Amino acid sequence: MLFKVAILAALINSVAGHMAMSEPCPRFSPNCANKPPLPAGVSDYDYSIKSPVPYDGPLMKSDIPWPESATTWTAGQPATVKFQPGGAAHGGGHCQFSISYDNGKTAAVVHEVLQHCFFSGASGGNGADIFEYTFPLPATMPSSDNALLIWTWVNAVGNREFYANSATLKIVGGSGNSYTGKQMTIANHAGYETIPEFSGNYATGMQLYTNAPNITITAPGSSGAGYTGEHVASASTIVEPPSAPAAPTSSAPAYDSATLASPTASATPVPVAPVYHARVAPIPAPPSKCA
Repeated sequence: MLFKVAILAALINSVAGHMAMSEPCPRFSPNCANKPPLPAGVSDYDYSIKSPVPYDGPLMKSDIPWPESATTWTAGQPATVKFQPGGAAHGGGHCQFSISYDNGKTAAVVHEVLQHCFFSGASGGNGADIFEYTFPLPATMPSSDNALLIWTWVNAVGNREFYANSATLKIVGGSGNSYTGKQMTIANHAGYETIPEFSGNYATGMQLYTNAPNITITAPGSSGAGYTGEHVASASTIVEPPSAPAAPTSSAPAYDSATLASPTASATPVPVAPVYHARVAPIPAPPSKCA
């Protein structure tokens, strides 16, 4: 009897899992109400969609093109990402929302929620306060029928893990041929730096995000090719943080990419004025490990 109870508990925990997107529906997710059909060559959905990325595994499940987009976003308008309720939020941490036009080989950040993702402030608990983020999609974001949204998360509490979901998007109304933004940060993964457990200091690992180089991403058919810039990072790492993380001296309040100039914590995410991270000298990245 005890054995059966243990098995049932394990199954419940595996279903509850951690955090995962629900809208736009991520690739391979079995949990969305309106999930896109599986592409040819893929036999089943991913029932561990809420699990962290394997330490030495690919950041995405497959590079097979998806047959259709999960949703349509309009450049210059608010975009919303929703998360499944009931997952373990591990005290928050650092989240980024990035766009790729080459199926994940290069990705530029369009929004980030650092320190307290899923919470309105410091928390050591697993029950999230926030399950939805709305942010402006830059007006200059190139239009595409096959853009990729990538959500990434480094948890504050617990085992050192890296989470990622991706969803195929159709982007319309873009006024530009390219977009320049911060390069997506990868951590707690083979070949990348490890961000330690926060232990109450939510500035932990922040330098990897604030020091991230900028890249320019370009949609197929636009002028340019994938990404442009003057510097080529090494093949083993995308981000270029200091060799040893600086020891933060104090905790800082939560903030997202739209409110960096005036850090605040809000329990209810709302659309905010665009901040596009444009830079004079964009820096490219090598192909990522999305295979």
